[in-house]
Amino acid sequence: MPRSLIVYLKATDVPTRKVLQKAVDQLEFGLKLDEAYTPFEMAGYLPCILNGEDAGFDMWFKNLPTEFTVPAALQAQVGERDVEIVCKWGGDPREAASALIVGAAFIKDFNAIARAGQGDTPLSADELLAKAKAALG
Repeated sequence: MPRSLIVYLKATDVPTRKVLQKAVDQLEFGLKLDEAYTPFEMAGYLPCILNGEDAGFDMWFKNLPTEFTVPAALQAQVGERDVEIVCKWGGDPREAASALIVGAAFIKDFNAIARAGQGDTPLSADELLAKAKAALG
């Protein structure tokens, strides 16, 4: 899997940190998001704590149609979702797991669609959670 995840959702569905943290908590991975998570304001590294250890990933918010384009194969599924959230990570498996867990929370609780890197196939929350578990070994 590429070291990036693209998530699409409606601007009105983008959660605050408190609401996103609650959704992440329900996934039971022990991931805590930093206060730096500020939708539409932040760009870059989002610190996280995963099972008591530093973990984090880069996150950017983009607005349709001026800042991103949806692959043709996904246009029907993305529909009216007008925000793209790009999550990228390095080689640390905790970074990958953190991004995948947050992506799964977006899908499960906020009606998001996600794809890996430059892929054009939607990924389910269960697929992302399985990848997160595999990354953590």
